[in-house]
Amino acid sequence: MILGFIYEPVRGISGNGGSSLMQSGRNYLCVSVLCFNCISKMSFAAQTNVTSELQYQGLMERLMFSTLTTLPCCVFLCINGTMLFTLRSRPVFCETSRYVLLYNLLFADTVQMALSQILYLIAAVRITLTYPVCGVFAMIGDLTSIISPLTLVVMSLERYVAVCYPLRHATIITIRNTGLAICVVWIFSSLNVLVRIVLLLNFPFENLQSLQMNDFCSNLAMFLGSMSDLYDKAYTCFLFLSATVAITSSYFGVMVAARSASTDKASARKACNTLLLHLVQLGLSLISTIYSPILIGLSRIVTRIVFVRVLSVFYVCFFIFPRCLSSLIYGIRDQTIRPILMYYLCCGLKLSFPKGD
Repeated sequence: MILGFIYEPVRGISGNGGSSLMQSGRNYLCVSVLCFNCISKMSFAAQTNVTSELQYQGLMERLMFSTLTTLPCCVFLCINGTMLFTLRSRPVFCETSRYVLLYNLLFADTVQMALSQILYLIAAVRITLTYPVCGVFAMIGDLTSIISPLTLVVMSLERYVAVCYPLRHATIITIRNTGLAICVVWIFSSLNVLVRIVLLLNFPFENLQSLQMNDFCSNLAMFLGSMSDLYDKAYTCFLFLSATVAITSSYFGVMVAARSASTDKASARKACNTLLLHLVQLGLSLISTIYSPILIGLSRIVTRIVFVRVLSVFYVCFFIFPRCLSSLIYGIRDQTIRPILMYYLCCGLKLSFPKGD
């Protein structure tokens, strides 16, 4: 989860790397202004004007990036919200397991996207939070980030059963069993959050002069000990490796079943495409989770302004957009969802779709 180190990344990512980057940025600014003064032979008043202009450009750039990230985020939140409403607007969606699982996936992605954008804007206006408040935000983000890949695993298993065991699908994949699977997903994710809280309790907060954070709030800022960082890396590797194995195994199982004469070829082909999309979603979710080390390395080799711009692009491409991918995929591909979703997105206007879509 990319959070509050958007506009001051040097303070929220790494101590040594951040300090060196901040110092290099200051040195670059000083050298640039000094050379500009030497070449132009400006007066002290001109130097003041240049400094004011640089500060103004910094403010304008923050406003520009905040707008460019907030607008697509608001659009995607509207799409996700409409999709969530659609999945509760008809009995067929509430009584079909794959739609119930889709609702759980969309809910987790929507909460995480909204929370991250709020913290992005808090960082943009340079507001620092207290450790308890930041801890609550970070734990909610960790909870929802784990729910998404686990739900993708359950959805993949549901498609596997539907293709490979079609006669037993209605018996195995019931609403009750689906609800139990969702409860297991939330409990497993909550246990991860509980472990993180226990690790945070070992930090000597009494030695801090104040609970007010010096850095902007982020999940990285809450790694207050080496054990927290080590646990996060181990858990992330275990989670995504297990999810990849489960989804890949389901895909190959469906591929084998598709060659059987007794299997519905069209249904198997659609299931294979769906499982491939699940792998893509899992990959994007993995990228948004583990690219923090890439950012840390990037912060040591580029200037601060370049880092902020690259980080904003990464935020939109690898964090905001994947959180809306499920709505776009299922809203367009599913013939049951599509007309109802488009009806709500178009504010009640009736649309006709060509046959065969």
